[in-house]
Amino acid sequence: MDKRKKGTRRRGEVLEEAILHAAWEELSETGYTHMTMESIATRAGTNKSVLYRRWPDKSELVIAALRKYYFPKITNEIPDTGNLRDDVYTYLHARVEPLKIIGRETIRGLIMEPVIWRRIIASIPQIIQQRSHDKHNKMEVAMIMILKNAELRGEICLEKLPPRIISLPIDLLQYELIKKLEPVSDEAIAEIVDGIFIPLIHAIQ
Repeated sequence: MDKRKKGTRRRGEVLEEAILHAAWEELSETGYTHMTMESIATRAGTNKSVLYRRWPDKSELVIAALRKYYFPKITNEIPDTGNLRDDVYTYLHARVEPLKIIGRETIRGLIMEPVIWRRIIASIPQIIQQRSHDKHNKMEVAMIMILKNAELRGEICLEKLPPRIISLPIDLLQYELIKKLEPVSDEAIAEIVDGIFIPLIHAIQ
């Protein structure tokens, strides 16, 4: 018999880590749609009532596992490749690369969960309020820095670009994610950069 099931009773952080690790293994092997709180509990060597005391449902548990152990933090590092096109592509690619670890099924499953939808809806007023106070969000600030670097290299004149153009790559990336409910492909990122943003920049200059 598994030592986790017959050994010393685990508590606190030790038990939580075992559950989160079991949730990740279930997600990797079974997939979000088919995994259950009961299957996670069995793998962790505990019972599902223990899980429910910490997390109200499967989605909350999966998010906790991804956040604590397996989801890479997205940095806002400004790329400096030497040209505007590659800087924008590199930045957008870094924004979506961590989502590939989660995968399409998990992203769709989480977004379709009622509790997640309620959380998104509840956060809308806060997002609107924050945008009304903040001139730019972090990604828009990053885009401005990328464009300033391009200006220093003599590629563009930043003052000719309206705010909607500056934020366009980020807006298109977010739209692509929401529309397809899956990680944005490298091809889609290239299309945003090479087919839309860079030609538009050149047209304005």
